[in-house]
Amino acid sequence: MSESIISVEHVCKSVTDSTGTLNILRDIHFQLFAKETCAIVGASGSGKSTLLSIIAGLDTPSSGTVRLRGQDIFAVNEDARAALRAQAMGFVFQSFQLMANYSALENVMLPLELAGRKDAKKMAIDMLERVGLSSRLHAYPKTLSGGEQQRVAIARAFVTRPEVLFADEPTGNLDPKTADHVFGAMSELVRATGVAALIATHNLDLAARMDRRVTLREGKVVELA
Repeated sequence: MSESIISVEHVCKSVTDSTGTLNILRDIHFQLFAKETCAIVGASGSGKSTLLSIIAGLDTPSSGTVRLRGQDIFAVNEDARAALRAQAMGFVFQSFQLMANYSALENVMLPLELAGRKDAKKMAIDMLERVGLSSRLHAYPKTLSGGEQQRVAIARAFVTRPEVLFADEPTGNLDPKTADHVFGAMSELVRATGVAALIATHNLDLAARMDRRVTLREGKVVELA
């Protein structure tokens, strides 16, 4: 058995307002192993994005915890969690989240520059070449297609050499042909770098390419495959 990199332990998430309490996640428990790829699948509203956010430390559970290589990420404050994300995690979102006033190259360089890397430009160029964008280094997001923008986002996620990749509906804004191409580029990088990947998606064809699948229904795990 491979080493566990992430352990999700009895995670629950509830929110209360004037209409009552909504249970978003109910007693979620599973592990992600080193170099493993895992899809979180389920219908809209099943809790996929909330679960991904909690595992990444972007949101907090009502109860339960998440461990990264044995460390309880909720036993530290938000600044420490932010540092942990910068050091060990890469993120790809459905909406790309690129800086509009930065070129493709500058977007990918940004996390490296924030980390004080002197070789930020060289590393960013190399990563953009790996996702097939060597001719678009100086293009701005508004001049890039949706697929190109997501490949920039993928390059930015991988350029810091994370231990875990989190992707929330990474192909949700793309047409099927472009989605397949972008997912292929991301999968190739996952395999080449050996990163563990946790991807929330409603696309069952893409989920089938992953090592394992966690299926949610109404906030509960109904299948671990």
